[in-house]
Amino acid sequence: MVSTTIEERPAGIFAPRHRALTIGMVALITLAAFEYMAVATAMPVVAGELDGHALYGLAFSGALAAGVVATVLGGRWGDLGGPVAPLWTGVTVFAAGLILAGAAPTMDLFVAGRFVQGFGAGMLQVAMYVLVSRVYPAELHPRVFSVFATAWVVPSMVGPVITGVVVENVGWRWVFYGVAVILLPAALLLWRGLASAPMSEQPPAPARSPILRRLGWALLVAAGAALMQYGGAARGAGFALLVVGLVVLGAALPRLLPPGTLRAARGLPSVISLRGIVSGAVIGGEAFLPLMLNEERGLSLTMAGLVLTGGALSWSFGSWVVGRRRFERVPLLRLGSLLITLGLVLMALTVFAVVPIAAAFLGEIVLGLGMGLVYPTLSVLVLELSPPGEEGENSASLGVAESVYTVVSVAVAGALLAALGTLGAVYLLCFALVAALAATGIVVAGRVKA
Repeated sequence: MVSTTIEERPAGIFAPRHRALTIGMVALITLAAFEYMAVATAMPVVAGELDGHALYGLAFSGALAAGVVATVLGGRWGDLGGPVAPLWTGVTVFAAGLILAGAAPTMDLFVAGRFVQGFGAGMLQVAMYVLVSRVYPAELHPRVFSVFATAWVVPSMVGPVITGVVVENVGWRWVFYGVAVILLPAALLLWRGLASAPMSEQPPAPARSPILRRLGWALLVAAGAALMQYGGAARGAGFALLVVGLVVLGAALPRLLPPGTLRAARGLPSVISLRGIVSGAVIGGEAFLPLMLNEERGLSLTMAGLVLTGGALSWSFGSWVVGRRRFERVPLLRLGSLLITLGLVLMALTVFAVVPIAAAFLGEIVLGLGMGLVYPTLSVLVLELSPPGEEGENSASLGVAESVYTVVSVAVAGALLAALGTLGAVYLLCFALVAALAATGIVVAGRVKA
C-alpha cells in the first residue's frame, strides 16, 4: 500500500478564518488614507475659520513627527509583546485625535488633534505589519500587502471630492467626526478577526538598545524632518532651516535604521533604502505636478489633480499583479524602479509646450504601475528578511525611511521653487532630481539579496 500526501495550500486572505481580519485591516487603512487626503482639502477652510494660518504647516508636520515616534515605539512594542496591544492603542489614539480635531475651538487644539492622529496612525501601521507576520502564512503575504496598497486607491480618487461636499454642505468638523463614526464598525471587524484568526507564538525578541534611547533618536529625526519641511516652504531663513534639518537627520537617522541602510548595503538595508528612494521620488514628483500643469500649461487645478487619478489606478493594478503570483524579486524591483523613472521623465517633458499634456497622464500611469510593483514587494521582503522577533523594529525602519526620504525630496524641490521661482526651467530641474533619485533605485534593487 502506497501512501501519498497532498500539500495543503494555505487558506486565502478572504477565507473564513481570515476574512473578518482582512476586511477590518483594509477598512482601517482606507479610513487612515481618507483622513490623510481629506485634511489637505479641508485645511484652507479650517485655517480660515480658526484664524490659524500661522500654524498651517504645523498641522501637517506635527502629524508627521508624531507618526515617526509612534512607528518606532510601536515596532519595538510589537516585537516584545505581540501586535495586539499596539494595534488597539493605535486605533484608540487615532479615534481620539479625530474627535479632538473635529471639536477644536482654536487652531492650537486642532494641531494637537492632528498630532494625536499622526501618533495613532503610525502605531497602527507598524502593528499591522507585525500582525501579518503572526497570522498569515508567508505564501499569503504578497496578497495581503497588495490589498493594503489597493486600500489607498479609493481615498485617493474620491477623498478630495467627498471632503469638498462635506465641507460645503455640513462643515469641516464632520470630515473628522465622520471618519471617527465609521471607525467603529471597522474596529468591530478587527476585533472579530483577531478572535477567529489563530496567531503564531511570539518568539523572544533579541536584546536591543533601550527603548528610551530609540525614542530620543526618533524625536530628533522628527524634529529634523519638520525643520526640512519648514525650510523647503519658507523664504529668507528657509535655506538655513533646511541645512539644520539635514544635519540633524544625518546624525539621528542612522541610529533608527539597520546598519548600512543609507549606503544601501546588501540585504535588508537595501530593502529599507529602496522603500525610501521610490517613495521620495514618487511623492516628490507628484507634489508639484498639478502646480506645474496649472502654471506652465494652463490646466485648471481640478484637471491637473485628475492626472494623479491614473497613477492611483495603475498602482492598484500593479499591486494586484504582484499579489496573484510569485515573481523573481530583483527583476521585478528593477522593472518597477525603471517604470517610476520613465514616468517622472514623461512628466518633466510636459514643461515644454510642444509636448502634449497627455504625456503627463501617461507618465503618471507608468509611474503608478512601477510603484504598484515595488511597494508591496518591499513590504513582503522586510518580513522575509527579518529574524523572528525583529519584524516590528524592521517594519518601523521601513516606515521611518519612507517618511524621511519623502520629506527630504519634497523639501529640496520646494526650496528650489521658493528660491528660483515657479519657472519652467526650475520645474524641469526638480523633476530631473527626483528622476535621478528613482534611477538609483534600479541599482539598489539589485542589492536586496544578501
